[in-house]
Amino acid sequence: MGKQQNLTVAERIRRQFEGLTRAERQLANAMMENYPVSALGSITAVAEASDVSTPTVARMARKLGFGGFPELQAALRTELKAKISNPITKHQRWTENAPDTHILNRFADAVMSNMRQTLRQIDLDAFNAVTALLCDKNRAVHTVGGRITRALADYFFTHMQMIRDDVTLIADNSNTWPHYIMSLKPGDVLVAFDIRRYERDFMRLAEMAHDRNVELVLFTDQWGSPAAKYASHTFHARIEAPSAWDSNVVILFIIEAVIAAAQT
Repeated sequence: MGKQQNLTVAERIRRQFEGLTRAERQLANAMMENYPVSALGSITAVAEASDVSTPTVARMARKLGFGGFPELQAALRTELKAKISNPITKHQRWTENAPDTHILNRFADAVMSNMRQTLRQIDLDAFNAVTALLCDKNRAVHTVGGRITRALADYFFTHMQMIRDDVTLIADNSNTWPHYIMSLKPGDVLVAFDIRRYERDFMRLAEMAHDRNVELVLFTDQWGSPAAKYASHTFHARIEAPSAWDSNVVILFIIEAVIAAAQT
């Protein structure tokens, strides 16, 4: 599998999507609809849910670099376990396998690996399209984060409001969101940050924004927030680190690159 070995199934799908057949693309879209759960049934159930044949499911698994559908499912189960792991579980996993080197070096190695893998996945055309949206003064820009990612939304807001007018920081308390939703106009841009242990109410916010023809730009992790189904553009960043907490370094890097592009 070579370079694909460390990629999630979703990353493999995104990387190879253009080379898939029509039926395989239909399957891929169905798998991404409720990722990764939608592909955890039997091969027959997955095929029927996607309205494709079972040979199509087996063929795409091999195209994605797996020995077959069971191996693809094993990878998805591993991802699911990683997505729902809490800080205590993460800490135990890292300490059990920690090499005998200083935490500073181990953390730096993890972050640099995250950076390399993320950069390989970023679509430059999508990056440029997001920059164009943010520079369009006819569109208001709104940004929101969750319990942990609100710091990223605040950082983005602080810089964007110095570049342009009509920028709003949405409170992370979902009880206040109806008030903000009412101010969203068609064509506006909503920049959202959501990583694993995803914010429960983000899906509803993304859906309401989509219904109002708002352009959703989503920053998420390698597995992907469920809100991605409503996003116009999604940045997937690697977040694993030798810590009980996820690393937001790569997401912050992309934010700063977007800000730099928007101010030029």
